[in-house]
Amino acid sequence: METARTLVLVAATVTCGLTAGLFYAYACSVMPALARVEDRTFIEVMQRVNVAILNGWFVLGFVGALLTTAAAVALHLPSDGHDVLPATIAALVLYIAAVGVTRSVNIPLNDELEKAGSPQRIADPTAVRGRFEARWVRFNVLRALLCTGALGCLAWALILNGQS
Repeated sequence: METARTLVLVAATVTCGLTAGLFYAYACSVMPALARVEDRTFIEVMQRVNVAILNGWFVLGFVGALLTTAAAVALHLPSDGHDVLPATIAALVLYIAAVGVTRSVNIPLNDELEKAGSPQRIADPTAVRGRFEARWVRFNVLRALLCTGALGCLAWALILNGQS
């Protein structure tokens, strides 16, 4: 059972790290680069990214982090690994918050951007971008911070797990 607990903690740490890294990459490179392009280009690129990201590799990290972190909590509940439990619970709470931000803010903004239609046919691309960009960027930074916090908690849980 101890091997299973350790493997699940490793899986949770890796998948959470993938997701934290994705949001971090957007925060420090993708969105700053797109901030420098004209409105129709910005809209077109974000519309394409929002379609392209819906793939198995993304799901593996994004959903995998939630499931493996929840499994890590569950596997440590009945065990003597109660030293690990607070860190795994904190990671789960932080990650659930990141999923909540994604579902309540970023996805609806992505959907709204998609509904705007073809960038070449949008009458006022500046207004469309204005309703999307600043809010999406702010909340992406929040999800990057939440996922990074969860990753830190899982790394600490791994350290504690190795000491028990």
